[in-house]
Amino acid sequence: MLETIRNAWKTQDLRKKILYTLFIIVIFRIGSVIPAPFLDASVIAEWMGTNATNGNFLNYLDTLTGGALSKATIFSLSITPFINASIIIQLLTYAIPPLERLSKEGTEGRKKIDKISAFVSLALGIFMSFAYYLTMRNAGAVTYTTGWEGVFAAAAIMLVFIAGSTLIVWLGNRINENGVGNGVSIILFAGIIARIPTDIVSTIKIAIDEPNPYAFVAVFVLVMFVAMIAFIVFMNNAERRIPVQYAKRVVGRKQYGGQSTHIPVKVCMSGVMPIIFAMAFLSLPATISMFVPVADDPTTWGEKFYYYFIRFFSTNSVPYAILYFILIIAFNYFYVSMQYNPIEIANNLRQQNGGIPGIRPGKPTSDYIQRVLSKITLVGAFFLGVIAIFPIFFSMAYPDLSGLSMGGTSILIVVSVALETVRTMESQMMMRHHKGFLE
Repeated sequence: MLETIRNAWKTQDLRKKILYTLFIIVIFRIGSVIPAPFLDASVIAEWMGTNATNGNFLNYLDTLTGGALSKATIFSLSITPFINASIIIQLLTYAIPPLERLSKEGTEGRKKIDKISAFVSLALGIFMSFAYYLTMRNAGAVTYTTGWEGVFAAAAIMLVFIAGSTLIVWLGNRINENGVGNGVSIILFAGIIARIPTDIVSTIKIAIDEPNPYAFVAVFVLVMFVAMIAFIVFMNNAERRIPVQYAKRVVGRKQYGGQSTHIPVKVCMSGVMPIIFAMAFLSLPATISMFVPVADDPTTWGEKFYYYFIRFFSTNSVPYAILYFILIIAFNYFYVSMQYNPIEIANNLRQQNGGIPGIRPGKPTSDYIQRVLSKITLVGAFFLGVIAIFPIFFSMAYPDLSGLSMGGTSILIVVSVALETVRTMESQMMMRHHKGFLE
C-alpha cells in the first residue's frame, strides 16, 4: 500500500488528484467544526454524552459523522441522508419493475436513478433535520423556542442542516470527477478517522487513571486493533474462483475459444451493508425510547411490557448480540441474492459456449453456482458477524471503554475504503505506465 502511494505521488496527474482529494477533505473537516445557529453546543454535547451511547440511531449517526452531530455543526447530518437514500433505491430497484428496467439501460438509466436518489436524499434530509431539531429542542439546546423567533430559529437550523448535507454530496461528486476514489466513501472515511485521536486520548487517560486493569486492556485493544485490520484485509481480498472452460470452434483457418478462465466470487461481496441494515433495524427500539421514556418503576402491564422490551434491545445484553448476529447473516444472504443471479450467469455461459468442467450446462450449472454462493455467503456472513459483535462483548466486559468509536463496523468501513482507494490508484498508474508496441 505504501509503495503504491509513493509511486502515485511521483506521477504528476495522480499527485494533483491526491492533493485535490485532500483539499476536499480539509473543507469537510472545517465544516464539521463550524457550529449551527441558535443551538447551544455545550448542552448538546452533554445530552449526547448521556443519550447517544446506548446503541440508538444517534450513536450510529455520530460515529459516521465524525462527531459532528454531537457538536451541532453545519455538517451534523453528513453524508447519511445520501447513503440511506442510495440503500433504499438499491433495494427498490429489485422490487419495482420500472426501476429495474432503468438499471439495465446503461448510462442514461443510471443518470435517472441518480436523480431519483437525489430527491429521496433531499426528502430524508428534511425528515432527519426536523427530527434532530425536535430532539435538540426537547433537550433544551435551542435558543429560541416560542413565537416568531422560534419559527425562524427552527427554519434556520433545518435549512443549515439540509444545506450542509447537500454540500457534502456535492463535495463527494467533485472527488469522483477530479480526485481519487469514491467521493462518498472518502468523506465517510474522513469522518470516522477523525474520531481516532479522541479515542486514543480517552483510552490513554483511562489507563493512566486506573492502571489496574486498564493498562493491560489498552495494550490488548491495540493488539486486537492491528489483528482485526489484518483479518479484514485478508477477507476483503479472499475469493472463490469457479473454473470456466470455453469450447473451441474453427472459423476458416482460425481457431476461436478454447481458453480457460474463472468466475471470481468474493467471500465478503456485500461489504458493510448487512451490518448497516442490522444496526439500523436494532437501533429503532432504543431510538423510540428517547421520545417515549421508559418508566423507572413500571406498574401496569403495558409499562412492564415496554420496559422489558427496551431492555431486551439494550446493547449490553447477550440476546441483543445474538439477534444482531442472526440479522447480519440474514441480510447478507438477502444482499447477495440481489447481486448474483445464478440462472443469468448459467445462461450467459451457455450463450458464450462456456461451461464449468464436470457440470452440465443449464440448470445443473445454475444449481452448482447457487451451492457455491451459499457456502461463500455463509463464510462472509460469519466474518461480518464476528467483526460486528466483538465490540459488544468487549464493552460488556469493560464498560468504561464502551465509547470507543472504532468498533468493528468502523474499522471495516475504514479498511474497505482504504483498499478500494489503493486499487483505484493502482489501476490509474497501470493505465499510464503500460508499454506500447512501439517500445
